[in-house]
Amino acid sequence: MAGPRSSVVLSGGPYDIAALTRASVGALTATVVPGTPARTEVRCGGEPLAVLTAGARTVVMVGPERTFTENKRPFDDVFNRTLATSGSWGSSPGGGSWSVFGGVNAGTTEDPRYVEFAVAQPGAGTAVLSDTASGRYATVRDDEITDVDVRATGRFDKVPTGNACSFALVFAYRSNVHYRARLSFTTQGEVDLRAEKVLDGNATLLRSAGPLATGVPANTAWTIRVRREGARIQIKAWKQAATEPTAWTLDFTDSDAGYAKGRVGVRGFASSGCSNLPIKLSVTRFEVREASWERPPSVTHSHWVRLLDEPFDGTWTPALEDVIRGWAGSLAPDALSYAAMFLPGAPAVTSGRKEPLGAQVLGAARYGKPDAQGLLPVGADFHDYMGQAWSFPDRTSPKPPEEGQAGNLDCSGYVRMVYGYHMGIPMYEDVDPAKRALPRKSGAMVEYAPGVRVASKPDDNSELPQATPIQPGDLVLFDANDPVDAGEPYTVDHVGIYLGVDGDGRRRFLSSRKSCNGPTMADLAGASLLDGTGLYAVSLRTVHRL
Repeated sequence: MAGPRSSVVLSGGPYDIAALTRASVGALTATVVPGTPARTEVRCGGEPLAVLTAGARTVVMVGPERTFTENKRPFDDVFNRTLATSGSWGSSPGGGSWSVFGGVNAGTTEDPRYVEFAVAQPGAGTAVLSDTASGRYATVRDDEITDVDVRATGRFDKVPTGNACSFALVFAYRSNVHYRARLSFTTQGEVDLRAEKVLDGNATLLRSAGPLATGVPANTAWTIRVRREGARIQIKAWKQAATEPTAWTLDFTDSDAGYAKGRVGVRGFASSGCSNLPIKLSVTRFEVREASWERPPSVTHSHWVRLLDEPFDGTWTPALEDVIRGWAGSLAPDALSYAAMFLPGAPAVTSGRKEPLGAQVLGAARYGKPDAQGLLPVGADFHDYMGQAWSFPDRTSPKPPEEGQAGNLDCSGYVRMVYGYHMGIPMYEDVDPAKRALPRKSGAMVEYAPGVRVASKPDDNSELPQATPIQPGDLVLFDANDPVDAGEPYTVDHVGIYLGVDGDGRRRFLSSRKSCNGPTMADLAGASLLDGTGLYAVSLRTVHRL
């Protein structure tokens, strides 16, 4: 599981200096190509070199091939939110949304003791065992996890009578099969550890150890840790108040586990004959320290997104030719390089040349600071990430950074960090009526961002944009939070940067999202795709070229 969470690598082997040589000595030809918006294609020796768009500053250059990859990010859910009667555990910060199963929430209004799933302060996801017919499952809705290092801490509010109850950490969880590390709490206060494989509801014991402790009273918190690499499974469990054991309690291989992918989560269960129901399981922490997807999303292409000093007016000139020649074969960071430098695992970089000196200007970003209910409201702009005040042309005094937002970027803040701070497009605090600057909010970018409209869905919501001419670096804007029915106007509330076509032929984009707590090109809590029937595919409204 070791290795970077995300990466950008030159995928064509050693750098081919011939690409630069051809552009330096060969003749360049510029041809207007059919379509809207108007584009000019530049070729060198008959090979494509650049595409310029009339009215836009972005230029797509052909350069050394790169591969962009993102893998599963670690996360830590301590349930610092309140969902008292929702029958849900909501969304984990960085892990995606929780899916719950079991029970009927029959007492939602009459008796809160029987609300099967809730989240309550001071920080616990609760599952009420009110029957012995089925377990209570809560899994993070990410089906692609393979290797993983995961732990969960939980406690029961009662010592069971009549028969045992159990708390399990589940992994490789799919519709009819899963693995689990299960702590069984007996009527005598004994705690036993078992490793099981469950197929179609039938459990097979793989290994056991116990008792780990005796005379354990109610409300004693225990932590279960599972490390799975291929077919090897390692498990340990300990009282939260104690030190984690150095050695693994169970360490074995299972041939089927080497091929299993699926969710991770927890399960609570009361055995038949347990007589003092309801019993409440409280999970106070769920942490994925390391994890890998079976097939991490990956985009490979040779497109580099550069920025002219002024919008292209449609005329090919000697001065423009000099600019394009200067960019040919360059490995200097482009818009996509900067965008990838905020993905999970990206190293922190401080500014040594550009104001504000000494401020962090690159590095893995989160979305925003949690509010009183643990939710992530909009609010982290590019200068908030840097923790620096910023002077905007439409403001009489510098705008201070929002407290507690250092290292955070919401969706529009991410775009402004890439295209504004790093690439040099002007920015306003609000909007520039002349459309020369990037606005603060995604909804305003639809009308006021500089550049040209590539495609847009009609106000009647009748069809998706005809996004055929989309190119890497384009802004993609969505009505994602509250998609409307056909015949109603839409409101843009999310923005991203188009990255390119992945290994499965699907169009993938980068954006900063609440559901995964930061920038991503992956599919956590909603696929970052413009194709198919996912949230962002159906809520795409506008494609814009800066």
